[in-house]
Amino acid sequence: MTSTTPVAEKTALTVEKVGGRIGAVISGVRLDGDLDKATVAAVRDAILAHKVVFFRDQHHLDAASHEAFGRLLGEPVAHPTVPSVDGRYALGIDNEHGGRANQWHTDVTFVPAYPAFSILRAEVVPPYGGNTLWSNTAAAYAGLPEPLRVLADSLRGVHTNDYDYAAVRPDAPTTALEQHRKVFTSTTFKTEHPVVRVHPETGERTLILGNFLQKLSGLNGRDSRALIDLFQSHVERPENTVRWQWRAGDVAIWDNRATQHYGVDDSDDHERTLRRVTVDGDVPVGVDGRRSVLLAPESVPEPGYGIASGASTDGVLAEA
Repeated sequence: MTSTTPVAEKTALTVEKVGGRIGAVISGVRLDGDLDKATVAAVRDAILAHKVVFFRDQHHLDAASHEAFGRLLGEPVAHPTVPSVDGRYALGIDNEHGGRANQWHTDVTFVPAYPAFSILRAEVVPPYGGNTLWSNTAAAYAGLPEPLRVLADSLRGVHTNDYDYAAVRPDAPTTALEQHRKVFTSTTFKTEHPVVRVHPETGERTLILGNFLQKLSGLNGRDSRALIDLFQSHVERPENTVRWQWRAGDVAIWDNRATQHYGVDDSDDHERTLRRVTVDGDVPVGVDGRRSVLLAPESVPEPGYGIASGASTDGVLAEA
């Protein structure tokens, strides 16, 4: 059952839930870089409340206006290793050249201050398939039995972009494997995060897991994998998820600090082209007050354009 909530008469903006624990459609907004402060605040509040929000019929957006809107939520940041498609911040999410994110993940958790928000715009969608799922990692944490919450609060994990891509996609073409080796892992990152972070805006506790998590610190491989799979299974529970069927012109915005997502690879050889702009994040803080730590390299390299991820907020929200 869905419900419609008027947010503010001034903005004529409405929020309609599409899932009990995650997901809402926002209507009455034309996204661009000139939105008034009240509308931007209402959109931000909806993202924090519903974790991922969707906008239909934003066909007017292009690379420049997509980026301009992103700036209303924070400082845009480029991907640490993958070149943009516009020379600035836009990451191509295409089903060619191996660009199929068909595993549960949170964007760029292999660096300390991974993005706060991701803004994904659909340009070309297939006639079937190609949906994206999101999961609410705050709801997943809240649903853990108390002994598992206590355990999760005490754990830390190492995230890396140098994961076994061939194992995840055994049928991937050689070109996809080459892209992963030469582009995605052109710089190998390792970062230790708390398994549970305290959200800097909502105060919720959320799980930092997903495909970039390599191991849990201080545990052997077998115990580490067993616990990762256990906690991840709660993230993937259907009641914690929402599934979106894309149309050209759709925009999805999610709180990357409180979600995971999964791009379903079931559209055969049909074209699927999306563009993503990410907004700078903050260094996670665990329940015990300990911050995330970059293990390798010694510092986050300067990207081809803009600031290094986390440079504008590193230590500010984390120490608040």
